[in-house]
Amino acid sequence: MRRFAIVFSSTLALAASACAPTAQQQLASADKPAPTADAAPAMGAFFKQYDEAQLVLSPQGKAYRGIRDAAYGEWDDYSDAGAVAQAQLLQNTASELRDRYNLDGLSGDDALSFRLFEAMAERSARTHKYRKNVYLFNQMRGAQSQLPAFLINIHRVDTAEHAEAYISRIEGLGAVIDTLMVEARERAENGVMPPKWVYPYVISDIENLLNAGDDNAVLNDFGEKVDALSLGDDTKMALKMDATKAWVMTATPALRALLAEMKRQEAVAPTDDGVWRLPEGKAYYEALLKNYTTTDLSADEIHNIGLSEVERIHGEMRAIMAKVGFEGSLQDFFKFTRNDDRFFYTSREDYLADANAVLRKLEAKLPDYFAVLPKAPMVIKPVEAFREKSAGKAFYQSPAPDGSRPGTYYVNLYNLRDMSKNELEALAYHEGSPGHHLQRALQTELGDVPPFRRFGGVTAYTEGWGLYSEELGKDMGFYTDPYSDFGRLGMELWRACRLVVDTGIHDKRWSREEAIQYLTDNTPNPDGDIRKAIERYIVYPGQATAYTIGKLKIMELRAQAKTRLGGQFDIREFHDVVLKTGPVPLNILEENVERYINKRLAIMTDGS
Repeated sequence: MRRFAIVFSSTLALAASACAPTAQQQLASADKPAPTADAAPAMGAFFKQYDEAQLVLSPQGKAYRGIRDAAYGEWDDYSDAGAVAQAQLLQNTASELRDRYNLDGLSGDDALSFRLFEAMAERSARTHKYRKNVYLFNQMRGAQSQLPAFLINIHRVDTAEHAEAYISRIEGLGAVIDTLMVEARERAENGVMPPKWVYPYVISDIENLLNAGDDNAVLNDFGEKVDALSLGDDTKMALKMDATKAWVMTATPALRALLAEMKRQEAVAPTDDGVWRLPEGKAYYEALLKNYTTTDLSADEIHNIGLSEVERIHGEMRAIMAKVGFEGSLQDFFKFTRNDDRFFYTSREDYLADANAVLRKLEAKLPDYFAVLPKAPMVIKPVEAFREKSAGKAFYQSPAPDGSRPGTYYVNLYNLRDMSKNELEALAYHEGSPGHHLQRALQTELGDVPPFRRFGGVTAYTEGWGLYSEELGKDMGFYTDPYSDFGRLGMELWRACRLVVDTGIHDKRWSREEAIQYLTDNTPNPDGDIRKAIERYIVYPGQATAYTIGKLKIMELRAQAKTRLGGQFDIREFHDVVLKTGPVPLNILEENVERYINKRLAIMTDGS
């Protein structure tokens, strides 16, 4: 199987950037004494202090962690000043890190944490200057759906005080929406609006909440959470009345104003799809590619990797066509699997039952492939009705570190014809185990590393692992049905095509329709799936390229380890090396695996 070597910049850890040390800083660092044995706890305290300062700026971040303190009823600061404050905290901390510690005097995990923090600051600096090119309201992660989803999925209610904090957040929702609306209007005046077709999705989300009145998803969720408390009926009723009043008095007017603004923008929205049309659009997209892939690959290089991978996967698909005895072209086979009723569910309950069943079977074999497994459980949930029309087909939410919330695999069952039976296994392995749940739960449980590593992310690593996990399921003996194996290849093909269409849209100026046609011609996915995917890549530029780039690197490194270690290769050890650090840029992952291989070779040599 042909794989691609992913090429990095010539520097060991970071490309030169505005936040790299100046010559004067480097000279000053050279005069510092090497850290003493007390450096480790001191560095741990340093990163803990940063984490605490960051959480002060993010009450919602606290809620994700399961922290319910005096700020539990507050929202983050969604103004541009709030974004600047977050970015400045990171850059100031990175500068202080360089002033306080000498990397040459650090070793092991401390040196890794130093480099990872600098890499995180460098990625942030690269993209922060283009922050006003982001679409605040869109069908993927727009505030119109994410704010209600936060209340429903993250704000837990175990006491009357937690319920009052929920009401406080409802009361504050209007101000948050107003702040974001003003910022979106300012961006629109500067030419930053999503394409015209995005607006009906956003408008639908808003109207779903408004048209439901006091029977909306947020108030229903609040009522269910309050009903589960051990409180008197009068107290419960009073809390529900206060929540309804807060919604009617604050959230509803803000949503109505937002609806009017979205309709106003829709009337003048552009029809071109790529971010090349935005201010400094080319530089913006280049920064996004570097950020998401953690490589120096150009848009052209990524595009060509995608084309080559598509060709390879098509070849493997033709082998499955022959295995099942299908006569016709590959495109004929695509149409057959795309449209035949046998490949689709007729009930949500059956889909969820089968997804749970395949994960239970795989989980029984995990100890053969992983030395350490996560403690946190995982649940599968359908995407909530109020946002399922616009949401992606599947996504994962990490567990709370205190155990108060399980890992959650969300599956979008709005249209069952978009959710092929053939893809069910691969999708479950990607989002569940051995994919996102195993990796991200283990990351959350890394209690001896700084919080920014336990709770942060590197897209190429995380999504590369998810895609790697789909193929790992085959190594573990699954996909026994050839059509399910075809579904696995279909999902790998899907991610390879992303390299082509994402760069096509944002660098080569393809239209939405051209990108849809490319997926129609080259993948077995149904029309609705294809349309939704292209629409995602348009409003979320660059992110989709990280999956295949990350997976190719992990597969390349595993192949190197197997070749060099021969019969001494242990896949459990390899997975430990990949997972035990938490997310890292791909160049650092390569270094970690190289170090592991050399260490094992030294042990083998000494043993002989």
